[in-house]
Amino acid sequence: MSVKGFKKDFLWGGATAANQYEGAYNEGGKGLSTADMVKFVPKEERVGGHSLDVTKEEIQAILDGRSNATFPKRFGTDFYHRYAEDIALLAEMGFKVFRLSINWARIFPNGDDTEPNEEGLAFYDKVFDECQKHGIEPLVTLSHYETPLNLTLKYNGWTDRKVVDFFLNYAEAVFKRYKDKVTYWLTFNEINIVTMSPYTGAGVLTEGAENPMQLSYQAAHHQFVASALTTKLAREINPEFQVGCMLARSTFYPETNNPEDVLLAQNENQMNLFFTDVHARGEYPSYMERYFEENNIHIQKERGDDEILKAYTVDFISFSYYMSLSVSSKESDDSVGGNLFGGVKNNYLETSDWGWQIDPIGLRYTLNDMYSRYQKPLFIVENGLGAYDEVEEDGSIHDDYRIDYLRKHIEQMREAVKDGIDLMGYTAWGCIDLVSASTSEMAKRYGFVYVDQDDHGNGTLDRSRKDSFFWYKKVIESNGEDLA
Repeated sequence: MSVKGFKKDFLWGGATAANQYEGAYNEGGKGLSTADMVKFVPKEERVGGHSLDVTKEEIQAILDGRSNATFPKRFGTDFYHRYAEDIALLAEMGFKVFRLSINWARIFPNGDDTEPNEEGLAFYDKVFDECQKHGIEPLVTLSHYETPLNLTLKYNGWTDRKVVDFFLNYAEAVFKRYKDKVTYWLTFNEINIVTMSPYTGAGVLTEGAENPMQLSYQAAHHQFVASALTTKLAREINPEFQVGCMLARSTFYPETNNPEDVLLAQNENQMNLFFTDVHARGEYPSYMERYFEENNIHIQKERGDDEILKAYTVDFISFSYYMSLSVSSKESDDSVGGNLFGGVKNNYLETSDWGWQIDPIGLRYTLNDMYSRYQKPLFIVENGLGAYDEVEEDGSIHDDYRIDYLRKHIEQMREAVKDGIDLMGYTAWGCIDLVSASTSEMAKRYGFVYVDQDDHGNGTLDRSRKDSFFWYKKVIESNGEDLA
């Protein structure tokens, strides 16, 4: 029988990250994380490519009190104190699932501690209990750009093999604590970002390194091993656990049908999908051998690593999708970017306020491409539109542009499901307004719920429903059938 639409148990919801949303960076015994060192850079100062990486010298200046910068991710939008109110709003929309992350430094403040921080564990107990009260399934990311800062300063993050054991210690603590409260887990958020921002993705400092990419791919290997061993651990602690990987997916198109453009697009897609190849197939793909050789990258493996990767592949594949990108073998001045990726402008697509090209049909293409490659269940865990929102005099927020973006993407999801894709669920990014990952600003909003806070931390933090709140509630009620 042909598939007509989303399955009955489709997981509708939204997604957040502790380092952008939670706040309370110095409460409850929490240690500093790498995200706590990322400063706000005003738009007028973000000239050219804006780097998310932080140097050791900058970190030391911050710790010594020699920096006048502001650090919005330390405060987020105060989920730590408002979790009950926020989860109630999600329940009002009818959420089936809520993607959030546990801040590693809230459980193990230094990362290499021998015992977990009870206050941190107790906080997430309360969060998961609140979800359970409203019938919302948590989808928990173990590491969402939140490496304990001590691991960066002491071990240079994931470049050191010792961090694998520290992560497993952390994973074991939360798996055992929440084994009856959480079913769905993700190991590393957008694991491929380690090659674009080693500090963000793996707590790695690259200044002075002879070959920064060597550090990035070595850190990635350690995360692959940690992810596989975490999957093993999860199955031992609770066989009902479902463990997935998470990729920042940006499908690349050739700008023209010039074979050089086609080949370049294929290569870009392979470099992107390398990370899910390892997670889902359990081995390094052969196409990476040439890349490593030509870029003087030598992955240091311990005996048994290959067997570990093969034995403990993920149960499902999750990914973020915001836009597609086009690439050209010729130089071009007409460039676009988004989510740390870059390419040439695609004249067939519209562009967001932040220059990200909008491509709903590309989501259907991506779903079909990934499912044919892996034959594993897929989960879209980030998708949304970052835009300026205006509060009217009566307090209403008319975000028709966001509704239009989401509607077109959900329509293409539905088409992909009809194509035969096994799609588990959909969590729209930043369901409640939070601090931007790439720019640390508040003006770039994604949420169904507006938070009264500006780029400089001013505001009441009061929550209010946007038009998209009521629209998404209707979408969930109808299981994706009513998108009007």
